[in-house]
Amino acid sequence: MQAAALKDPFVPDICRVASARRELADAVTLELEPLSGARPDFRPGQFNMLYAFGVGEVAISMSVSAHENRGFVHTVRNAGAVSGALAALEPGATLGVRGPFGTGWPVAEAEGRDVLIVAGGLGLAPLRPAIQEVLARRERYGRVTILAGCRSPHDILYQRDLERWRQRLDVTVEVTVDHAGTGWHGDVGFVTGLIPRSPFDPDKAVAMVCGPEVMMRFAAGALLKAGMPAADIYLSMERNMKCAIGLCGHCQFGPAFVCKDGPVLPYDRIAGLLAVQEI
Repeated sequence: MQAAALKDPFVPDICRVASARRELADAVTLELEPLSGARPDFRPGQFNMLYAFGVGEVAISMSVSAHENRGFVHTVRNAGAVSGALAALEPGATLGVRGPFGTGWPVAEAEGRDVLIVAGGLGLAPLRPAIQEVLARRERYGRVTILAGCRSPHDILYQRDLERWRQRLDVTVEVTVDHAGTGWHGDVGFVTGLIPRSPFDPDKAVAMVCGPEVMMRFAAGALLKAGMPAADIYLSMERNMKCAIGLCGHCQFGPAFVCKDGPVLPYDRIAGLLAVQEI
């Protein structure tokens, strides 16, 4: 029997917006339903290319685990023409979706070990599927710690999720903001400042880090200082991805292509590149 032809990665599937929920002033979570009824499986940390018809295409990570939703869920920040068009979509609208692409978080590899999640700003969105899968199989992991940092209390993403996770007795959740008024009673400071006091065994832990690149560099430095090997620290890189399969070269990062070799990469592989300006 002749093998079925592989799907052309450049041809998008059409999805319908099932719901659009405002998360922040500039961020919206879109729940998407494939019109074909079939959604490919994906791993936490992977991304899709979302195409706003007549505007363009942009890479957006999954923000809900494949086991939590039958479609795709993406949290989109209005940061440009394409993301702005996507964030403005209303239920019933359609868009193109290519994917899933890229590498995922080491959720399975972390079994039996402590798990440390470090998120900065909207970086919590690509990490949420990993958190959901770890908590769904909580007995397979050691201590689980979630550290989230934002600019202000108004910029805290997924507040209901954070509160629900905080109420569990088997998870440590800490949230900090860069600056706040008198109504805020939590931590103030960078999220990297929470790492030294977090409960994890650096010799038996895996760290998953996502946020602005400068924040990830400092987080990796704090984790190394705490004794964690560089090979156990994973970062999700954000680069200008266009083709998503390593052909166009827009997302080249030294010898790697973020769309194909990433976006999730172990720190020991990219530490030297992160120290080079304008790479």
